[in-house]
Order: sequence, then C-alpha cells, then structure tokens
Amino acid sequence: MTCVEDFRQLAERRVPRMFYDYADSGSWTETTYRDNEADFRKLKFRQRVAVDIAARNLRTSMVGIDVAMPVAIAPTGLTGMQHADGEILGAKAAEQFGIPFTLSTMSICSIEDIAAHTQRPFWFQLYVMRDRDFMERLIDRAKAANCSALVLTLDLQVLGQRHKDIKNGLSTPPKPTLANLVNLATKPRWCMNMLGTKRRSFGNIVGHAKGVSDLSSLSSWTAEQFDPALCWSDIEWIKKRWGGKLVLKGIMDAQDARFAVESGADALIVSNHGGRQLDGAPSSISALPGVAHAVGKDIEVWMDGGIRSGQDVLRAVALGAKGTMVGRAFLYSLGAMGEAGVLRCLQMLANEMSVTMGFCGRTDIHDIDRSILLNPGIFD
Repeated sequence: MTCVEDFRQLAERRVPRMFYDYADSGSWTETTYRDNEADFRKLKFRQRVAVDIAARNLRTSMVGIDVAMPVAIAPTGLTGMQHADGEILGAKAAEQFGIPFTLSTMSICSIEDIAAHTQRPFWFQLYVMRDRDFMERLIDRAKAANCSALVLTLDLQVLGQRHKDIKNGLSTPPKPTLANLVNLATKPRWCMNMLGTKRRSFGNIVGHAKGVSDLSSLSSWTAEQFDPALCWSDIEWIKKRWGGKLVLKGIMDAQDARFAVESGADALIVSNHGGRQLDGAPSSISALPGVAHAVGKDIEVWMDGGIRSGQDVLRAVALGAKGTMVGRAFLYSLGAMGEAGVLRCLQMLANEMSVTMGFCGRTDIHDIDRSILLNPGIFD
C-alpha cells in the first residue's frame, strides 16, 4: 500500500458491490463528488530549498482536543458493512494513532460498542430527526459514553438520490437479488468476517427507537425520520441538551457560516456531504476560503470532502482550515485491510503531510498559510 488509491482498488475487490458502491458514489451525475477530489489538484505548492527542516511538527488541536495531525475520521453510515465491526476497528486505529474518531448515527456498531472497545473519548454525529425523544436519548447515550464532541449534520433534511444504490438494490434490509448473491459468493473474506460478528444492523437505532425492533421496521422508520423542517432554532435546544463541544457539519455558504457563529457552536465543517446530496454544488475545497473569510477567528473552520492524501490536508490548512475530516480514505482502507489498513492509511497521510511541508520550507503545522501555495486565490 503506497497511497489511498491502492486501498481503494483493494477495497473494490474485497467489499460486496452494493456496499462498496454505497461508499464510492455521489448523487445524480456525481459532478460534485468528482470535483471534490479534482479541485485539490488545481492548487500548486511553492517549493523552497536550503531551509532547515530536520524537525517537523504536525501536532495541533481541534476544539481544544490534542491531535497528532489536523485530521479526524468523519462520520460514515454503514461502516460496519465495509468490514465486520468496522466502526470498532476504525475507532481503535484512530485511538492508536492519536486522532478523533466520529461515530455516525447510522452506524452498524453502537455508541456503547465503541465505548467498550476504546479508552480515548470519541465523537458522535447526530442527525435532526422528527422523533425528538429519540434524539434526546441519543444525546444522553453519547454523554454516558463520555463522547467529547457532538457533530450535528445539517445537510440531510432530504436524501439526495444515488443511482448506484437504486441499481444495486441497497435497502433496509438489502434485496437478495441474484446479482447480489453472485457477487457475495466472490467475497469469501468479507463473508467469513461477517459470520464472526453479531453486529449486522443499525446498533444506535434498532431496539432504541420506538417501534423499531428489526431491519424491516427500521426501513419505514428511517424513511419518515429525517426532518425537512430543521432550522437554526433547533440547534439551541440541541446545544443546551448536549452541554459540550458542538460542531456543525454541512456549511457551504458564507451567510450560513455566520449563522453557525451566532448559534454558539465551537466549530463548523465546510462539507457538501461528499457530493452525496446536492449535485452541482461547489467542491468543499473551493467553498472553504469564502467561509473562512466570513468567520475569521470567531469559530474553528474545518473541511471535509475529497481528501485523498496528506497533501490535500495541507492544502486545506493553507486555505484556512484548522482541521479536516476524512471519510472515503478511511472507508477504502478499512474495507481493504480492516484495522491495520486504517492505521496504515493514517500513517501514510501524516508522512505525506510532513514531507510536503518540508518541501515547502515549513516545519510546524501552525505556520502553514497561503504562502505555501503558488495560486492561493484560485477559489476566492
């Protein structure tokens, strides 16, 4: 494994088609999904020489939490279908490396599963749902598990259509079509791992939400739950109920960024949901400078979407991000090689970041700014 692309190719061979495609897809034409990655390559580094770069530091903090590099693992749904017990394995790898792990509401492993298998506090991602009682109990469970930050996703009031999921019959429960059964027969490693775990459902929901006792009842419940009436006032009661560090995910507009500041949140994430929601929206990296300029130092700005290397992390930091989140790079490495794959991927990102920082004549991540780029104003 030499790069994230190596992990992607191996994951494509090892993970069943419907679950691989779920991770590796965007909505409608997938234009925004592709732009998320492609736009990073438009930013060129300014190489410097004859600078003492013997000692280089990537350590920093995100919402006051010490991190080994400015990266956290993003919340991703169905992670436990990329690899058996996937969320547990990802959390353990993140803990070993020294960065935060974020558990999705739509995870296979539960909040309690992660807490039982890790020592370091992790983060929990929350969706705004119509069942406010269920949301309050989710928040309370995250508190009980000693989660150190709540990540509130704001851009899933309605679902973007992903053509691959429809064609693959990805539903709850998945449709046992002939094509899916034939494809499963070609994934013996994945099947053996799944046979060895009891975690094959949505651990945060089944048995916790009213009327949801199995996958069949979960399907109808989920279809009705994402709340299209979400507004900024909802954040007030969530913040009050939570009482800890609050991060808002899904900000792509300067005006919304100011609303995020006024909400009292501790950080915002410039994110278009990995190109899985509004197709035709700008890439996350191209939206980052405008958001960062709009809020200044009033709130921590992070970004998510399209990061496939440590160089991409450095580009994001140069354009104003204090931290980043990685989703697909995490899923590829997990699907390819489990916990060892995730740890190797994180090591790879850190090495790419450190070496590139050195080539740019810098030794500390806190000194990274627009001056390391030849064309920093390309997205202004």
